[in-house]
Amino acid sequence: MIIFNDTVIIDEAIHDQWLNWMKQVYIPAVMETGYFKSYQILTVIDSPNEGVTYCIQYSAESMDDFNEFYSRHLHRLQDMHNREFENQFVVFNTLMKTVS
Repeated sequence: MIIFNDTVIIDEAIHDQWLNWMKQVYIPAVMETGYFKSYQILTVIDSPNEGVTYCIQYSAESMDDFNEFYSRHLHRLQDMHNREFENQFVVFNTLMKTVS
């Protein structure tokens, strides 16, 4: 299983608005691509950063699925997020593989 992790540090003043938008708009758009089987939203309890830190983890069956998502959809979706919340967040991505 491949896990694509978006870690987002969002300005505390808008984190409720951001989370609602993620649940209603962004995550459904990611899932509609068909490359991920599931997702989960987590918040970092003891983050040393200012703002609120969230991790959104999307699970793909294979690297091929992730690579197709990356080449066909990721930049469009990231642009959509950037337009909606410009200068109000920091994001970094990690790609992980489950270990049996």
